Parts: sequence; structure tokens; C-alpha cells
Amino acid sequence: MAKASRLGTAGRDLSDGTGDGAGAAGRRPPRAGAGGRWWVGVGRAVLWAFIIVVVFNGVWFPLRGGLALPSSAQEPETGDTVAYPETASAAFALRFAEVYLDTSDTDARLDDLAAFVPEGEATALDATADSLTGDGLAVVAVDVLDDDNAVVVVRADVNGEPMRLDVPVYADEDALVVSGRPALLAAPSRATLPPSTAFETDPAATEQLEEVLPGFFEAYAGEPEFLERFLEQGASITPLPQNALEFDELSEITVPSQSSTGDDDVRRVAATVRWNVPASDGTEAGQLVQDYLVTVVDSGDEWHVRDIQGAPSSFGG
Repeated sequence: MAKASRLGTAGRDLSDGTGDGAGAAGRRPPRAGAGGRWWVGVGRAVLWAFIIVVVFNGVWFPLRGGLALPSSAQEPETGDTVAYPETASAAFALRFAEVYLDTSDTDARLDDLAAFVPEGEATALDATADSLTGDGLAVVAVDVLDDDNAVVVVRADVNGEPMRLDVPVYADEDALVVSGRPALLAAPSRATLPPSTAFETDPAATEQLEEVLPGFFEAYAGEPEFLERFLEQGASITPLPQNALEFDELSEITVPSQSSTGDDDVRRVAATVRWNVPASDGTEAGQLVQDYLVTVVDSGDEWHVRDIQGAPSSFGG
């Protein structure tokens, strides 16, 4: 009976899974991925791969961009740059115009024109003897069409009348040629100046500068050793050549009440000067009236000159 009882207990232990044998037989190694651990591993791998890609791109892309930057010699030029030789073509067209407008000797004219036009084309520019004269020639514009072509505008008095001669010039690097017949056109019309701008003047400064500027102009023309006495400290003005002009009088002066820069210690003064023009033998040849724009500075007790230049729009405007 005791033996049976022990067997019964053992049987219950086996059925309940509480016995030692049952524990050993019932515990098995967990399957891969049991409890979601497999997905945790995959997630960690993906996260690390993402971090590595971000770090790599953050370092490599700027570095690659820096390595890919072109050198200064390789940088493309910005803007539209036309390589047409304006200065050379202007001089070339002016010489051509001088020959073209001189028909006093037609044979010599054709020979000279051959140096400016394609071979065999000089006869296309033939003109009747004494039909054209040209004086006062000057280039007033170069109308660039592209890298190789332009029209040079030459102003001239043609047969005594103001006109313009448009000369087409082709350029091949340093080589130039007149590429077609020139054309005579009317000279540009005369411009009309706008009305003068009204502004307030400074009577006190005018009175003071009427005492200072005559001495400055006299030194400017004939006594350069005294010129520095009238200049602002640090200013430099080159005097006129000796014996070129002699100061006669300051005939007019206009001093604005306010400076255009907001600094009322600095004014730009319009001055009209009458000069004596010496003759070659030392006698007086005549007189000349000219307009200047003089920049003056109030040093506190006296005005000094900073700069001098020709006056714009002294006839008005």
C-alpha cells in the first residue's frame, strides 16, 4: 500500500510538471524570435545603418563639393563680354574717312583706299574729282554689333556742312577691314539744356571767397610757389604751365548756402575767371573767359581750396 501511494504521488508530480523529471523534460530551448526578440535585433541593425548613412553623407557631401569646386582659372566668366577692339577700329575708321572724303586726286585716293578694303573692292568707293571734302573729323561712337562687327560713327564737316559718316568695320583679332560702303547721314541734332536749377546763395561766404579766390587763381597761373598757401592741408593741385595764362579778374562767383553732401564746411563754388593770354613775344594777345567749379573748405577762420575742375552746364541746366 505504501508503494502504491508513492507511485500515485509520483504520477501526480509528473502530470503537474512539478517533479524533477518533469522539469527537465518540459523545459526546451526557446525558438529564435520567441517573445519579439528577433524584431528588436532587426530594428537595431536598421537604426545603426541609418546613423552610419547620415554621418557619412554629412561628412562626404560637403567634402566632395569642396573637391569639385573649379579653380579660379576654370571659373566661367559672368556677363556678356564682347571682345570687339573698339579703340583700334575707331582709329582705323578715322584714317579711312580722311582718305574717303578727300577727292582732290581720285587716282591717289583709290590707291590709298585699297589699304582699307578687301582686295579688289576699292573701285566700289570711286567718286568724282572734287566732289567731297571733309574737315574736323572725329569719332563720336562705335556701335558694336558682335565680336567681329561694328559701325564706327565719324563726325565731319562734309562740303562745309556738319554730317556723319558711318563706317562698317570687321575685326579678325588684330586685323581690321572696312566691310562695306560707308554711309553719309545727318549730324546729330543740337541738344537743348534744361532750365537752371534755382538754389539759395550764401552772401557771407561769397564775400569771404571774393577775397580768397583771386589770390588762388593768380598763384594757380603765375606764382606756383604761393599756391600751397591757398590749399587745404593735404590737398594737391597741379598749377598751370608757366606763362600760359595771366589772371585778370574773378568776374563772377556763386556760393550755395548748403553743401550737397550735408557738410556745410565744404562748398562747390562756381567761378568765372577772365584771363589774359600772352603772345609769343610777351605782349598781351587777348583775353579769355572761362568757368570753373572750385571745391572750398572752411577751416574755421579761412576758406581753403580742395579741388578745381571745369564747370558743367555753365550756360544753364
